[in-house]
Amino acid sequence: MAAEEMRHTADAAGLAALISRASEAKSGKKRGLPPVEKWNPPFCGDIDMEIRADGTWFYMGTPIGRLPLVQLFSTVLRKDEDGKTYLVTPVEKVGIRVIDAPFIAVEMNASERDGQQVLTFRTNVGDVIEAGKDHPLRFPELGKDSELKPHLHVRGRLEALVSRAVMYELVELGEVIDVDGREMFVVCSGGETFPIMLADELEAASR
Repeated sequence: MAAEEMRHTADAAGLAALISRASEAKSGKKRGLPPVEKWNPPFCGDIDMEIRADGTWFYMGTPIGRLPLVQLFSTVLRKDEDGKTYLVTPVEKVGIRVIDAPFIAVEMNASERDGQQVLTFRTNVGDVIEAGKDHPLRFPELGKDSELKPHLHVRGRLEALVSRAVMYELVELGEVIDVDGREMFVVCSGGETFPIMLADELEAASR
């Protein structure tokens, strides 16, 4: 067997083993998500897995097309204080690459509760998150492409990048209010106010 073929066979076997351990970790927690924040397994190195900016997962340069498999891996994701993202099981921790955020918010619903607007998002892996005190929205400064890229806290240090289509819906719900003496363009959810940009910047962007 050629060396390259042997390497791919070994990598496939390693991935299969990781899938098995991730499944065991998830099934061990009958309700909710595995308690990855409580686990402290040894670091076993990086693997050739990447989550790209559009939310697509790749393994060894090939897209992982099976949504149930992506959903399984998403339940054992953890971002640590070092800023890196890992797949974590009770017995191992392996590093993966994340280009922007590990999740994408692909759908949003606006409703009202106790007279307050509530924004509920669905991610590409099936998480349903209400924006609010426990799950804030943040709006990084506009990048070189001048595109607004809201991020929603999901759990731990993990966030979802709000998709472009949903971002437009979100901005439609924005309003200008006074925040600490400054006119700000904001969006509200669950009794919390999330500043998007200065009102002056909004006017300039609208010209």
